[in-house]
Parts: sequence; structure tokens; C-alpha cells
Amino acid sequence: MAPKSTEESVERLRKRMEAGDPIIATYNVGCFYREGLYGFSNDMDKALEHWHRAAELGHAAAYCSIGAAYELGRGVEVDQKKATQYYELAAMDGDEKARHNLGNNEAKAGNIDRALKHYIIAAGCGDSQSVKMIKTFYANGHATKEHYTKALQSYQTYLDEIKSSQRDEAAQFDIERYRYY
Repeated sequence: MAPKSTEESVERLRKRMEAGDPIIATYNVGCFYREGLYGFSNDMDKALEHWHRAAELGHAAAYCSIGAAYELGRGVEVDQKKATQYYELAAMDGDEKARHNLGNNEAKAGNIDRALKHYIIAAGCGDSQSVKMIKTFYANGHATKEHYTKALQSYQTYLDEIKSSQRDEAAQFDIERYRYY
């Protein structure tokens, strides 16, 4: 049965967190602490504590959030080396946002070939922002037509793999909230 209130949802998350659920509870509670949502204090130390626990339990997005904290200096000192380390851990576990962030960092460092490789992998995992970056690189002469074609094809393959009648129905209900393409 679906929760009837935000309070009930949060209580369910707390129970799942106590049971060591890495994906739904521990990670999400970390996000709630980061933003100060649903009665959780705005506390980056607690957010990082929850993300570390979720990462140890195997949740790739938690590594990505830790990497972002180090990159942006949220609750920790800015440390690009640690940010990259956490992004790499997340990317190796399939987190497309971390892969995209690695591409961004390589692009900032002027390593366009490495950036393109990261973006193409991220596009194949469903990251539309990576497709847009490759399009921009192509428009600016930093990527070839083959790079852009490969990104579009791998992104389309991803969309074909996740396509379902339930997703289409949800998208018709509220296109901005449930769009998956």
C-alpha cells in the first residue's frame, strides 16, 4: 500500500535505513540531510555519513554524490583528486552522472578525447546531457561526425531497451515529470 503522507513515507525510509537498505533509504536519507527536507536538518556531515554507508553497501549513486561534495566543497574541503576518485568508483559501477562528470573534468583539463569517451559511455547509459555535450563539441569542431553518431546511436539503443507501455502511459499523464527520453 502506498504511503498516505510525507510523514509516512519518511517513517518507512527510516525503517528501511535501520535495516541497512542501501538504495532507497540510506542514500535518500543522505539526500534529505543535504537539502534539509522532510524534517531532516540541513547537515552535510550526516549526508556524507549516509552516502558512505550506502556506497559501502553497493549503491553507485552514493559515490557520485560524495564526489560532487568534494568537487563543490559541500561539507568537506574542495579536493578534485578525491572527487575524481569517487566519480571513478561510481562510473565503474555504472553511474551515468558520474561518467558525465568525469567527461566534464577531462574537458576542463583540455583532454577532449578522454572527455568524448566518457560522454559516449554516459550517453549509452541514458545520459542526455552527455549527448548534448558531444553535439556542442561537434558544432565547435572538437568532435567528429562519427563521435556524435555513435553517441546518438548508443543513446537510442538505451531508450529502446527501457521502452515500455507503462513508461509511455506515465509520460502521457505528466510528460515533464515522467519523460524518459
